[in-house]
Amino acid sequence: YLGLISLAYSAGFIQTPMVIANNWFIRRRARAMTVVGAAVTVGGTLITPLLAAAVTTWGWRWGAFWVGCVFLSVCVPLSLKVRRSPESIGLRPDGDPPANNIYIATSSHGHPALPQSAAPDVTATDALKTLAFWSLALSMLARVGTQSTMMVHFIPIMVWRGMTQEAGALLLSAFALLNLFFHFFLGWIADRVNKPRLLSLWMLPPMSAVLILSSGESAVALWLFAILFSTLDAAFPVTWATSGDFFGRKHFATIRGNMTFIYMWGSALGPVIAGYLYDQTQSYTAVLWGVLATLSVSALLTAFLIRPWDIKTAALRAETAPQVAG
Repeated sequence: YLGLISLAYSAGFIQTPMVIANNWFIRRRARAMTVVGAAVTVGGTLITPLLAAAVTTWGWRWGAFWVGCVFLSVCVPLSLKVRRSPESIGLRPDGDPPANNIYIATSSHGHPALPQSAAPDVTATDALKTLAFWSLALSMLARVGTQSTMMVHFIPIMVWRGMTQEAGALLLSAFALLNLFFHFFLGWIADRVNKPRLLSLWMLPPMSAVLILSSGESAVALWLFAILFSTLDAAFPVTWATSGDFFGRKHFATIRGNMTFIYMWGSALGPVIAGYLYDQTQSYTAVLWGVLATLSVSALLTAFLIRPWDIKTAALRAETAPQVAG
């Protein structure tokens, strides 16, 4: 049962929507992926109370049954309307009009946008040989490990710093709301700047949050930690958009799957290691220093791609230059 649920969740709600967003958008890729990522959070927030009410009213078996029926009757018909790519129905990426098979629109900062012919479609095998693949995959490993560790241990850490469990739960709810805001904020910025540079700089707020948490116990310090650390999750859609910039659209699903196999170990091992360290020391101090180290590694790994990203996008813009109108 759990295996089927995990397969459906990964394929239907995580993997496939990001692939579709990558196929439909080039200039607005980060914003599109941000909307997809935020939809998971919003959906969970809206549906969880309804699911709880169904379980309370009918019991978990019938509650799950009727929720499944609603899902099949609503989501399946909607999914059948989704197309693999804009070209499959005679459109162009980013909603631009067809122009004799030449994609001549310009981006928001004046650079010519990428035509379909210029999109860097790298195969999954070739991607494994690149610095971009391993830098992105390992930086994701570090961030996912950090995010999973802090989420699993969030309330115990708050209690360790002097909060009650109830106050810690309230702080966790605020954390989720702030996380949604930062998703849209970062996605809006990412399509306008060098994405690897933005990702590296974006690690500074969560790193500052960990330093504040390690040295402060006041309510103000803990709330400041929650605000700053909630920025971390917003980096994930931008990472996938960066992957699309480097590797293109055709083989993105396979490349993303390969990256997922690497970074999933962070979510599996991070919370376990943190729990072991706490059991041995009865303190989260070592865990926080480890989190700070992994965030630093993540920032460094994405910094390696600042120059390659500029070179990649500059080459693509040069290819489109003769086709730009006006």
